[in-house]
Amino acid sequence: MSFRQEIKRRASRQIHVGRVAVGGNAPISVQSMTNTETCDVDATVAQLEALQRAGADIVRISVPSMEAAEAFARIRKRTDLPLITDIHFDYKIALRVAELGADCLRINPGNIGREDRVRAVVDSARDNGIPIRIGVNAGSLEKDLQKKYGEPTPAALVESALRHIDILDRLDFQDFKVSLKASDVHTTVAAYRQLADQIEQPLHLGITEAGGARAGAVKSAIGLGMLLNDGIGDTIRVSLAADPVQEIKVGFDILKSLHIRSKGVNLIACPSCSRQQFDVIKTVNALEERLEDILEPIDVAVIGCVVNGPGEAREADIGLAGGSPNLLYINGKPDHKVDDEQLVDELERVVREFIANRAADKHTLKVSIPV
Repeated sequence: MSFRQEIKRRASRQIHVGRVAVGGNAPISVQSMTNTETCDVDATVAQLEALQRAGADIVRISVPSMEAAEAFARIRKRTDLPLITDIHFDYKIALRVAELGADCLRINPGNIGREDRVRAVVDSARDNGIPIRIGVNAGSLEKDLQKKYGEPTPAALVESALRHIDILDRLDFQDFKVSLKASDVHTTVAAYRQLADQIEQPLHLGITEAGGARAGAVKSAIGLGMLLNDGIGDTIRVSLAADPVQEIKVGFDILKSLHIRSKGVNLIACPSCSRQQFDVIKTVNALEERLEDILEPIDVAVIGCVVNGPGEAREADIGLAGGSPNLLYINGKPDHKVDDEQLVDELERVVREFIANRAADKHTLKVSIPV
């Protein structure tokens, strides 16, 4: 068993976004956002279905107009995913989607105008039993804060958040979560650390506008990883200029790397070198594609030689060590040899059989316990 550092989570108030608990002792949820035109109901539902297959816990949908709100009503009827509606400026849109089944309102109280409008949105959220997400973004800070700080500093982000929080406090509404996002890792991390000690509400983590699939994943892993390792964060979104499904995959990879949450295949693979006895990179790429539908947690090691192979293979649920021939380990023990030509087919077969047997064992244990 490898060493695992215990991460002590920041204590936070628990809210519910649909069926998903956020904060408290709930697992850290992974979310994304649709990038289809919301009024294109079929395209949006198709993307929601793809995100759900990838394991998304929550998905946010932009609702910029009343027409989009009515489209949201049709979308809501075709998915059971918890949905957050993203609204700016027009409080009437927030009132409408709250009636139509939104599970959370992403709307900053300070940017929707008069106090009576803010009160109407908060009362609607309260009446419909849904939370609010305050989303502070470095790119849209209030003008007076831009002038005061000169740039989007951590203190500026925190002051903006506290302004919105103060409005909800005055209206005696506590079911909200907060995000403080910048595209700069250090700014984002410092802002979350400052706010974490000042409120009890859950925190939604993200590095905004992080970049493309590769650079964005790296920036998100560094920033979110720093905060998660501190115990800060209750739900995460990896923002990528890429297919939203990739955001879900990277999000779970970040949580898996810190042993915070396991979902799907945790593939341990060597970078390969001249000692490899089979084409490691080709094998790993094929396995990732074939096993992407698996959401059950399982550790699979693919190591190309006999130097590190046996050690890594013994630590995984299923491990492959390169040799002449290659040796497959199951539950830490050598099980059988596999030729190069059969590697991918055999690994896929063994992984799926392992998961099926584990599920059967759990069911047998459950039904054998006397009532």
